[in-house]
Amino acid sequence: MIPNENYKNLKDSYLFYNISQKVNAFIRQNEGVHIYRMGIGDVSLPLCEEVIKALHKAVNDQSAKETFHGYMPECGADFFRKAVGDYYRSRGILIADDEVFVSSGASDELGDILDLLGRDKTALIMEPAYPAYVDANIIWGNRIVRLDAGMENGFLPMPSDIPDRDNLKPDIIYICSPNNPTGAVYDREKLSEWVGYAIKNDAVILFDAAYEAFIEDEALPHSIFEIEGAEKCAIEICSLSKTAGFTGTRCGYTVIPKTLERAGMNLNSMWVRNRTTKTNGVSYIIQRGAAAVFTEEGQRQIKENIKVYKNNARCLMKALDRLGIKYTGGKNAPYIWMQCPGNMGSWEFFDYLLSKAQIVGTPGEGFGKCGEGYFRFSTFGSPEDTEESAARLVRLLG
Repeated sequence: MIPNENYKNLKDSYLFYNISQKVNAFIRQNEGVHIYRMGIGDVSLPLCEEVIKALHKAVNDQSAKETFHGYMPECGADFFRKAVGDYYRSRGILIADDEVFVSSGASDELGDILDLLGRDKTALIMEPAYPAYVDANIIWGNRIVRLDAGMENGFLPMPSDIPDRDNLKPDIIYICSPNNPTGAVYDREKLSEWVGYAIKNDAVILFDAAYEAFIEDEALPHSIFEIEGAEKCAIEICSLSKTAGFTGTRCGYTVIPKTLERAGMNLNSMWVRNRTTKTNGVSYIIQRGAAAVFTEEGQRQIKENIKVYKNNARCLMKALDRLGIKYTGGKNAPYIWMQCPGNMGSWEFFDYLLSKAQIVGTPGEGFGKCGEGYFRFSTFGSPEDTEESAARLVRLLG
């Protein structure tokens, strides 16, 4: 049927659109006011020097017949796939280069990847959750089962928390670790339980690893493929947006093991067929810049930028500790998930912070019903704005 009537089941507007509307209205009424933006997770530091050098060289390559590149391989240039593969192998994760697929970013891939998994499936989504997980499955017509997370389980629900009803067997399991919005991170033991559950139930885990570079606890896994058996049940989707500042440049990668099969069909081969049908690949220039992220010097430089965001997190955490406000995240993730003070609702707290301190965060309700009463801060702002925001929080709530 035309049109796709599943669109009727979406919320009227997207979370971050609602936020921008509120902020723009406030600015119109308060001309010249400075807004301290700690809501949407956009980065504030530029691309690192090694990436810029690679981008410039790639542009120059396009100016000469001998080095010009037209269409790129749909699944990714060999040099990019090898760079990512080497990155995994340097951490002891044995994946092949042709198990890596280039993408234009994790958000695009999280929607596109549903092509592999068919319609009329059951998707298990842990909430609070990145809103696009829910919306993509609504558009696709899938059944959504929400698995609530809360302070009582550290925002890390387990298979034993899955509601026992209607012989529920999820086909798709979304795991984001480090988590957006809560900043919670699964350890090896907990992640192993999920892998075991997926294998037992013939489910596929979509593992969102967009924030793995922010993990500082060496005992925590950066990739689901550090877990035995994951190659039989998981797809990993990664992004350079937060890792290397590619929010405006757009590049990411997806890992689909060749051992991942369902109903006698190989999902790696299926994705090759999908990409060669539905895309013309990511541009040569962008892939050259992205490959530079994985060089020794590129890794050193992006880690220096990540340190800035980690310092921002420590600044905000110190303020919340001083105020006695409970929160998760910050240490191993670029997000801080705090309880709203005074039993405020999350949108109520949003309006209060904007009007009284000109601080913009993200209301927890926008990440699902169990996000009500919580609030997310991004740590990607400038150090100056973050320090001032922390001081304003202490003055306002102290």
